[in-house]
Amino acid sequence: MSLVTDFLRTIILLGAVQGVVSGVLLWLGSRNRLPNRLLAVLLGMLSLAAFNLYASYGNWFNSGLLQFISNFIPWVITMPFGPLIYFYIKASLDTNFRITQRLRIHFLPVIIDLVPVLTAYVFVGGVLMGIIRNRPGPWAVFMDTWNVYADIPRWISLTGYLWWSVRYLTAIKTEVQDMAALPRYRLLQRFARVFLVFQLIWLVYLIPYVLPRYTDFMLNTFGWYPVYVPLAVMIYWLGIQGFIMTYQETTAVRKAAVNAAPDEAVSQATLVLLNKAMEEDRLYLDAALNLAGLSLYTGLPQKTISAVLNQCLQKNFNEYINSYRVAAFKERILLPEAVAWTIAGVAYDCGFSSLATFQRVFKHMTGLSPSAYRKQAMEAT
Repeated sequence: MSLVTDFLRTIILLGAVQGVVSGVLLWLGSRNRLPNRLLAVLLGMLSLAAFNLYASYGNWFNSGLLQFISNFIPWVITMPFGPLIYFYIKASLDTNFRITQRLRIHFLPVIIDLVPVLTAYVFVGGVLMGIIRNRPGPWAVFMDTWNVYADIPRWISLTGYLWWSVRYLTAIKTEVQDMAALPRYRLLQRFARVFLVFQLIWLVYLIPYVLPRYTDFMLNTFGWYPVYVPLAVMIYWLGIQGFIMTYQETTAVRKAAVNAAPDEAVSQATLVLLNKAMEEDRLYLDAALNLAGLSLYTGLPQKTISAVLNQCLQKNFNEYINSYRVAAFKERILLPEAVAWTIAGVAYDCGFSSLATFQRVFKHMTGLSPSAYRKQAMEAT
């Protein structure tokens, strides 16, 4: 076996292992249960097919007994790919989506994948009961021929469901304009596109493969590497995407929890303590004041302070503190004795630690520079 062939087979094996590991983790995850489980089943089926090919190339089924047993295992189950992809996309965008009894009909064409295995059961059962002669040759030929031509409805089915998936994504984008900006939507678009690229690769291989005069040529010359190496790479990508989407969902939930508005009683009590710290205790005069320091001083959790400021005052921590510092500057700069003071000196006294920051914040809040405000106020008096 050449180094290239060995390398390609290793890629296929690693893809199978990655698919199993990712599938198990996604199935057991607590977030996005339906989408993750649909993706887990898809990864499991892809991995099963990849493992079967690797085992076949490695002569794992070379003994008579293992070869006999392998005929009773449905290694390649492809017909459910299309429904799984379509339902995965819908479930990822619609939290109310469920696979009802009516939708399960979409999985009935799996019988196409099971015909070779069922044929093996019929043959062995018939031989044991004495109603079929023990001549496996014609049955094996039928199973091999079926596997060749079954790829045609498999490819058509997957392509059809991908087309429906793209149509669904397009309809969602049209109806909900801001949906296109969501990372989840973009990932699902890539999901469909990756499978469409795989379909094109499969089609290029499939056309000569199903022609009787070229079937053996394709298998002897290329094997299944042109299809299964991209498949292994796609398994890696699908697993990573599943975890990315789960991470995004978890992050969104955490952000929602952090930004959730406390109830009215908590908000009012929080504002009373914050206003006391600012207006009576004048904490804003401390240039080193930060959210952690304010939390320690008031005894309020940092998350509660941020949520109340954001929801009730539409301000973040810095905007809240700086509003008091700007108000203090406007008051002090008009005192009679302030004629002898510099703007920078007053700004520092009011809690600002940087003159540049003070000037930027002051102009943003008042629309004037500190010197222009001082001049205008003095002329008005």
